[in-house]
Amino acid sequence: MAAAARLVSTTLARSSSSSLAAAAAAASASAARRPDLLASSPRGFSSMADSIQRSGSGDITRVLFCGPYWPASTNFTKEYLQSYPFIQAMKNRRLDSDIIAKASQMKIIMQYGVGLEGVDVNAATEHKIKVARIPGSTTGNAVSCAEMAIYLTLGVLRKQKVMDTAVKRKDLGIPVGDTIFGKSVLILGFGAIGVEIAKRLRPFGVKILATKRNWSSDTLPCDIDELVDKKGGPEDMYEFAGEADIVGIVDHKFLSAMKKGSYLVNIARGRLLDYDAVFNHLKSGHLGGLGIDVAWTEPYDPEDPILKFSNVIITPHIAGVTEYSYRTMAKVVGDVALKLHSGEPITEVEFVN
Repeated sequence: MAAAARLVSTTLARSSSSSLAAAAAAASASAARRPDLLASSPRGFSSMADSIQRSGSGDITRVLFCGPYWPASTNFTKEYLQSYPFIQAMKNRRLDSDIIAKASQMKIIMQYGVGLEGVDVNAATEHKIKVARIPGSTTGNAVSCAEMAIYLTLGVLRKQKVMDTAVKRKDLGIPVGDTIFGKSVLILGFGAIGVEIAKRLRPFGVKILATKRNWSSDTLPCDIDELVDKKGGPEDMYEFAGEADIVGIVDHKFLSAMKKGSYLVNIARGRLLDYDAVFNHLKSGHLGGLGIDVAWTEPYDPEDPILKFSNVIITPHIAGVTEYSYRTMAKVVGDVALKLHSGEPITEVEFVN
Protein backbone atom coordinates (compact mmCIF):
# COMPACT_ATOMS: atom_id res chain seq x y z
CA MET A 1 0.00 0.00 0.00
CA ALA A 2 1.64 3.25 -1.11
CA ALA A 3 1.13 6.36 -3.20
CA ALA A 4 -1.17 6.13 -6.17
CA ALA A 5 -0.38 7.73 -9.53
CA ARG A 6 -2.66 9.60 -11.91
CA LEU A 7 -1.27 9.57 -15.42
CA VAL A 8 -2.92 12.90 -16.22
CA SER A 9 -0.52 15.78 -16.78
CA THR A 10 -1.41 19.42 -17.21
CA THR A 11 0.74 21.86 -19.11
CA LEU A 12 0.52 25.61 -18.83
CA ALA A 13 1.55 27.99 -21.60
CA ARG A 14 1.31 31.70 -22.30
CA SER A 15 0.40 32.95 -25.77
CA SER A 16 -1.01 35.97 -27.55
CA SER A 17 -4.37 35.71 -29.28
CA SER A 18 -6.61 38.18 -31.14
CA SER A 19 -9.79 36.98 -29.49
CA LEU A 20 -10.98 35.81 -26.10
CA ALA A 21 -13.27 33.00 -25.13
CA ALA A 22 -16.78 34.10 -24.24
CA ALA A 23 -17.16 35.05 -20.61
CA ALA A 24 -18.87 32.41 -18.48
CA ALA A 25 -21.30 32.77 -15.59
CA ALA A 26 -19.94 34.46 -12.51
CA ALA A 27 -20.41 31.38 -10.32
CA SER A 28 -19.28 27.98 -11.57
CA ALA A 29 -21.05 24.68 -10.93
CA SER A 30 -18.19 23.61 -8.70
CA ALA A 31 -18.60 26.69 -6.55
CA ALA A 32 -22.27 25.93 -6.13
CA ARG A 33 -21.40 22.51 -4.69
CA ARG A 34 -18.20 23.53 -2.87
CA PRO A 35 -18.37 27.28 -2.09
CA ASP A 36 -14.99 27.14 -0.36
CA LEU A 37 -13.22 26.41 -3.64
CA LEU A 38 -13.86 29.76 -5.31
CA ALA A 39 -14.12 31.70 -2.10
CA SER A 40 -10.48 31.01 -1.34
CA SER A 41 -9.15 31.89 -4.80
CA PRO A 42 -6.19 34.30 -4.87
CA ARG A 43 -7.31 37.87 -4.45
CA GLY A 44 -7.61 40.08 -7.48
CA PHE A 45 -8.43 37.49 -10.13
CA SER A 46 -12.10 38.48 -10.50
CA SER A 47 -11.14 42.12 -11.05
CA MET A 48 -8.42 40.93 -13.45
CA ALA A 49 -11.07 39.14 -15.52
CA ASP A 50 -13.21 42.31 -15.64
CA SER A 51 -10.22 44.42 -16.64
CA ILE A 52 -9.17 42.08 -19.44
CA GLN A 53 -12.70 41.89 -20.86
CA ARG A 54 -12.97 45.70 -20.88
CA SER A 55 -9.55 46.30 -22.42
CA GLY A 56 -9.86 43.59 -25.07
CA SER A 57 -6.40 42.24 -24.28
CA GLY A 58 -5.52 39.06 -26.19
CA ASP A 59 -3.18 37.60 -23.57
CA ILE A 60 -4.24 33.98 -23.00
CA THR A 61 -2.91 31.30 -20.65
CA ARG A 62 -3.75 27.79 -21.82
CA VAL A 63 -4.05 24.69 -19.64
CA LEU A 64 -3.54 21.52 -21.69
CA PHE A 65 -4.62 18.17 -20.22
CA CYS A 66 -2.60 15.29 -21.65
CA GLY A 67 -3.94 11.74 -21.75
CA PRO A 68 -7.28 10.12 -22.65
CA TYR A 69 -8.43 9.04 -19.19
CA TRP A 70 -9.56 10.57 -15.86
CA PRO A 71 -12.00 13.04 -17.49
CA ALA A 72 -12.96 14.62 -14.16
CA SER A 73 -9.57 16.34 -14.02
CA THR A 74 -10.39 18.36 -17.13
CA ASN A 75 -14.07 18.88 -16.35
CA PHE A 76 -13.60 20.10 -12.78
CA THR A 77 -10.76 22.46 -13.77
CA LYS A 78 -12.88 23.95 -16.56
CA GLU A 79 -15.70 24.49 -14.06
CA TYR A 80 -13.37 26.21 -11.62
CA LEU A 81 -12.03 28.52 -14.35
CA GLN A 82 -15.37 29.44 -15.95
CA SER A 83 -15.22 33.01 -14.71
CA TYR A 84 -11.75 33.62 -16.17
CA PRO A 85 -11.93 33.82 -19.99
CA PHE A 86 -8.21 34.53 -20.23
CA ILE A 87 -7.51 30.95 -19.03
CA GLN A 88 -8.38 28.20 -21.51
CA ALA A 89 -8.43 24.51 -20.54
CA MET A 90 -8.32 21.84 -23.25
CA LYS A 91 -7.60 18.14 -23.70
CA ASN A 92 -4.83 16.50 -25.74
CA ARG A 93 -2.87 13.26 -25.98
CA ARG A 94 -0.17 11.99 -23.63
CA LEU A 95 2.78 14.32 -23.21
CA ASP A 96 6.10 12.99 -24.53
CA SER A 97 9.57 14.31 -25.34
CA ASP A 98 8.63 15.14 -28.96
CA ILE A 99 5.76 17.38 -27.87
CA ILE A 100 7.91 18.96 -25.17
CA ALA A 101 10.60 19.79 -27.75
CA LYS A 102 8.04 21.64 -29.90
CA ALA A 103 6.31 23.46 -27.03
CA SER A 104 8.10 26.79 -27.32
CA GLN A 105 5.61 28.64 -25.09
CA MET A 106 5.16 25.98 -22.43
CA LYS A 107 6.06 27.15 -18.92
CA ILE A 108 5.02 24.39 -16.52
CA ILE A 109 4.19 20.68 -16.73
CA MET A 110 2.16 19.78 -13.67
CA GLN A 111 0.97 16.32 -12.65
CA TYR A 112 -2.67 16.21 -11.63
CA GLY A 113 -1.66 14.30 -8.54
CA VAL A 114 1.59 12.88 -7.19
CA GLY A 115 3.26 10.37 -9.53
CA LEU A 116 5.40 11.70 -12.38
CA GLU A 117 5.90 8.44 -14.31
CA GLY A 118 4.07 9.91 -17.31
CA VAL A 119 6.32 12.97 -17.58
CA ASP A 120 9.75 13.12 -19.22
CA VAL A 121 11.35 15.33 -16.56
CA ASN A 122 14.75 15.34 -18.27
CA ALA A 123 13.29 16.52 -21.58
CA ALA A 124 11.34 19.25 -19.79
CA THR A 125 14.43 20.40 -17.91
CA GLU A 126 16.45 20.48 -21.14
CA HIS A 127 13.85 22.82 -22.66
CA LYS A 128 13.69 24.98 -19.52
CA ILE A 129 10.16 23.88 -18.59
CA LYS A 130 9.36 23.50 -14.91
CA VAL A 131 7.81 20.23 -13.73
CA ALA A 132 5.61 20.07 -10.65
CA ARG A 133 3.27 17.79 -8.76
CA ILE A 134 0.47 18.45 -6.31
CA PRO A 135 1.28 17.20 -2.78
CA GLY A 136 -1.23 14.49 -1.92
CA SER A 137 -1.34 15.41 1.76
CA THR A 138 -2.93 18.80 1.00
CA THR A 139 -5.56 17.87 -1.57
CA GLY A 140 -7.39 14.87 -0.21
CA ASN A 141 -5.56 12.49 -2.55
CA ALA A 142 -3.86 10.65 0.33
CA VAL A 143 -7.15 10.34 2.22
CA SER A 144 -8.98 9.09 -0.88
CA CYS A 145 -6.29 6.50 -1.65
CA ALA A 146 -6.25 5.33 1.96
CA GLU A 147 -10.00 4.78 1.90
CA MET A 148 -9.65 2.75 -1.30
CA ALA A 149 -7.00 0.58 0.37
CA ILE A 150 -9.45 -0.14 3.19
CA TYR A 151 -12.23 -0.85 0.68
CA LEU A 152 -10.09 -3.34 -1.24
CA THR A 153 -8.91 -4.98 1.96
CA LEU A 154 -12.46 -5.47 3.19
CA GLY A 155 -13.61 -6.66 -0.22
CA VAL A 156 -10.91 -9.31 -0.42
CA LEU A 157 -11.42 -10.47 3.16
CA ARG A 158 -15.20 -10.70 2.82
CA LYS A 159 -14.92 -12.35 -0.64
CA GLN A 160 -16.76 -9.76 -2.66
CA LYS A 161 -16.80 -11.74 -5.92
CA VAL A 162 -18.20 -14.82 -4.22
CA MET A 163 -20.85 -12.67 -2.51
CA ASP A 164 -21.92 -11.30 -5.90
CA THR A 165 -22.27 -14.85 -7.20
CA ALA A 166 -24.29 -15.86 -4.13
CA VAL A 167 -26.72 -13.00 -4.70
CA LYS A 168 -27.19 -13.99 -8.35
CA ARG A 169 -27.84 -17.59 -7.28
CA LYS A 170 -30.26 -16.52 -4.53
CA ASP A 171 -28.04 -18.10 -1.87
CA LEU A 172 -27.94 -16.91 1.73
CA GLY A 173 -25.30 -17.23 4.45
CA ILE A 174 -22.34 -17.73 2.12
CA PRO A 175 -19.45 -17.13 1.74
CA VAL A 176 -17.71 -17.26 5.11
CA GLY A 177 -15.46 -14.23 5.08
CA ASP A 178 -12.72 -12.99 7.37
CA THR A 179 -12.21 -9.91 9.54
CA ILE A 180 -9.50 -7.29 9.61
CA PHE A 181 -9.65 -7.55 13.40
CA GLY A 182 -6.63 -9.34 14.79
CA LYS A 183 -4.65 -9.20 11.56
CA SER A 184 -1.11 -7.91 11.03
CA VAL A 185 -0.91 -5.37 8.22
CA LEU A 186 2.34 -4.42 6.50
CA ILE A 187 2.43 -1.00 4.82
CA LEU A 188 5.32 -0.75 2.37
CA GLY A 189 6.28 2.89 1.96
CA PHE A 190 5.04 4.91 4.91
CA GLY A 191 4.47 8.26 3.23
CA ALA A 192 1.39 10.49 3.23
CA ILE A 193 -0.89 7.69 2.04
CA GLY A 194 0.68 5.14 4.37
CA VAL A 195 0.01 7.41 7.33
CA GLU A 196 -3.64 7.84 6.33
CA ILE A 197 -4.02 4.09 5.88
CA ALA A 198 -2.60 3.47 9.36
CA LYS A 199 -4.97 6.03 10.90
CA ARG A 200 -7.95 4.22 9.41
CA LEU A 201 -6.71 0.72 10.20
CA ARG A 202 -5.95 1.35 13.87
CA PRO A 203 -9.61 1.30 15.05
CA PHE A 204 -10.05 -2.14 13.45
CA GLY A 205 -7.79 -3.69 16.08
CA VAL A 206 -4.83 -4.64 13.91
CA LYS A 207 -1.08 -4.80 14.35
CA ILE A 208 0.62 -2.39 11.94
CA LEU A 209 4.09 -2.97 10.52
CA ALA A 210 5.62 -0.41 8.17
CA THR A 211 8.77 0.16 6.15
CA LYS A 212 10.26 3.50 5.21
CA ARG A 213 13.70 4.57 4.01
CA ASN A 214 13.99 7.37 6.55
CA TRP A 215 12.08 7.49 9.83
CA SER A 216 13.38 10.88 10.99
CA SER A 217 10.66 13.10 12.43
CA ASP A 218 11.04 15.77 9.74
CA THR A 219 9.94 13.26 7.06
CA LEU A 220 6.66 12.46 8.80
CA PRO A 221 3.49 14.57 9.00
CA CYS A 222 2.70 13.54 12.58
CA ASP A 223 3.84 11.54 15.58
CA ILE A 224 3.48 7.94 14.40
CA ASP A 225 4.42 6.06 17.55
CA GLU A 226 0.75 5.31 18.23
CA LEU A 227 0.11 4.34 14.61
CA VAL A 228 2.90 1.83 13.94
CA ASP A 229 3.69 -1.19 16.12
CA LYS A 230 6.86 -2.18 14.29
CA LYS A 231 9.03 0.04 12.08
CA GLY A 232 11.73 -0.99 9.65
CA GLY A 233 13.59 -0.10 6.48
CA PRO A 234 13.57 -1.70 3.02
CA GLU A 235 16.01 -4.31 4.32
CA ASP A 236 13.34 -5.55 6.76
CA MET A 237 10.56 -6.10 4.22
CA TYR A 238 11.12 -9.86 3.84
CA GLU A 239 11.19 -10.41 7.59
CA PHE A 240 8.03 -8.35 7.99
CA ALA A 241 6.38 -10.26 5.14
CA GLY A 242 6.57 -13.41 7.23
CA GLU A 243 4.57 -11.73 10.00
CA ALA A 244 1.91 -9.93 7.98
CA ASP A 245 -1.54 -11.15 6.98
CA ILE A 246 -2.14 -8.22 4.62
CA VAL A 247 0.57 -6.48 2.58
CA GLY A 248 1.06 -4.42 -0.56
CA ILE A 249 3.49 -4.70 -3.49
CA VAL A 250 6.11 -7.24 -4.62
CA ASP A 251 8.04 -9.97 -6.37
CA HIS A 252 8.40 -13.77 -6.18
CA LYS A 253 10.84 -13.65 -3.27
CA PHE A 254 8.56 -11.41 -1.25
CA LEU A 255 5.42 -13.40 -2.01
CA SER A 256 7.18 -16.61 -1.03
CA ALA A 257 8.22 -15.00 2.26
CA MET A 258 4.61 -14.12 3.08
CA LYS A 259 2.54 -16.34 5.33
CA LYS A 260 0.37 -18.82 3.45
CA GLY A 261 -3.08 -17.37 2.98
CA SER A 262 -1.98 -13.73 3.26
CA TYR A 263 -3.68 -11.01 1.24
CA LEU A 264 -2.06 -8.52 -1.14
CA VAL A 265 -3.45 -5.02 -1.73
CA ASN A 266 -1.84 -2.62 -4.19
CA ILE A 267 -2.92 0.98 -4.80
CA ALA A 268 0.57 2.20 -5.72
CA ARG A 269 2.05 1.23 -9.10
CA GLY A 270 0.94 -1.71 -11.21
CA ARG A 271 4.50 -2.58 -12.20
CA LEU A 272 5.41 -3.19 -8.57
CA LEU A 273 3.66 -6.52 -9.00
CA ASP A 274 5.54 -9.40 -10.60
CA TYR A 275 2.72 -10.74 -12.76
CA ASP A 276 3.93 -14.34 -13.01
CA ALA A 277 4.72 -14.50 -9.30
CA VAL A 278 1.27 -13.19 -8.35
CA PHE A 279 -0.48 -15.57 -10.75
CA ASN A 280 1.44 -18.59 -9.53
CA HIS A 281 0.91 -17.78 -5.84
CA LEU A 282 -2.82 -17.26 -6.41
CA LYS A 283 -3.02 -20.54 -8.30
CA SER A 284 -1.17 -22.47 -5.59
CA GLY A 285 -3.28 -20.92 -2.84
CA HIS A 286 -0.26 -19.44 -1.10
CA LEU A 287 -1.73 -15.98 -1.74
CA GLY A 288 -5.13 -15.78 -0.07
CA GLY A 289 -6.47 -12.90 -2.14
CA LEU A 290 -5.57 -9.89 -4.25
CA GLY A 291 -7.09 -6.40 -4.27
CA ILE A 292 -5.63 -3.93 -6.79
CA ASP A 293 -6.46 -0.50 -8.14
CA VAL A 294 -3.48 -0.52 -10.53
CA ALA A 295 -2.22 -3.28 -12.79
CA TRP A 296 0.69 -4.46 -14.95
CA THR A 297 -1.05 -3.10 -18.08
CA GLU A 298 -3.59 -0.27 -18.27
CA PRO A 299 -6.31 -0.13 -19.35
CA TYR A 300 -6.89 -3.64 -18.06
CA ASP A 301 -7.62 -6.63 -20.22
CA PRO A 302 -10.96 -7.95 -18.90
CA GLU A 303 -9.92 -11.43 -20.08
CA ASP A 304 -6.69 -11.43 -18.07
CA PRO A 305 -6.32 -14.84 -16.36
CA ILE A 306 -5.63 -13.25 -12.97
CA LEU A 307 -9.06 -11.59 -13.02
CA LYS A 308 -10.70 -15.00 -13.30
CA PHE A 309 -9.75 -15.94 -9.74
CA SER A 310 -12.70 -15.59 -7.35
CA ASN A 311 -10.44 -14.04 -4.69
CA VAL A 312 -9.25 -11.16 -6.89
CA ILE A 313 -10.83 -7.70 -6.84
CA ILE A 314 -9.78 -4.97 -9.27
CA THR A 315 -10.87 -1.34 -9.56
CA PRO A 316 -10.16 0.96 -12.55
CA HIS A 317 -7.32 3.11 -11.15
CA ILE A 318 -9.64 5.31 -9.10
CA ALA A 319 -8.04 5.28 -5.64
CA GLY A 320 -7.49 9.03 -5.72
CA VAL A 321 -10.51 9.86 -7.88
CA THR A 322 -13.10 11.33 -5.53
CA GLU A 323 -15.19 14.47 -5.70
CA TYR A 324 -13.23 15.88 -2.77
CA SER A 325 -9.71 15.22 -4.08
CA TYR A 326 -10.36 16.09 -7.71
CA ARG A 327 -12.15 19.36 -7.03
CA THR A 328 -9.38 20.33 -4.61
CA MET A 329 -6.73 19.51 -7.23
CA ALA A 330 -8.74 21.38 -9.88
CA LYS A 331 -8.55 24.43 -7.64
CA VAL A 332 -4.77 24.04 -7.39
CA VAL A 333 -4.40 23.74 -11.17
CA GLY A 334 -6.68 26.71 -11.72
CA ASP A 335 -4.89 28.87 -9.17
CA VAL A 336 -1.49 27.99 -10.63
CA ALA A 337 -2.75 29.01 -14.08
CA LEU A 338 -4.08 32.28 -12.68
CA LYS A 339 -0.81 33.02 -10.90
CA LEU A 340 1.21 32.16 -13.99
CA HIS A 341 -0.96 34.54 -15.98
CA SER A 342 -0.57 37.38 -13.49
CA GLY A 343 3.11 36.75 -12.81
CA GLU A 344 2.64 35.96 -9.12
CA PRO A 345 4.88 33.43 -7.28
CA ILE A 346 3.55 29.85 -7.45
CA THR A 347 3.53 28.14 -4.05
CA GLU A 348 0.74 25.55 -4.27
CA VAL A 349 2.80 22.81 -5.95
CA GLU A 350 6.09 20.99 -5.48
CA PHE A 351 8.62 21.60 -8.27
CA VAL A 352 10.98 18.73 -9.04
CA ASN A 353 13.45 20.42 -11.39
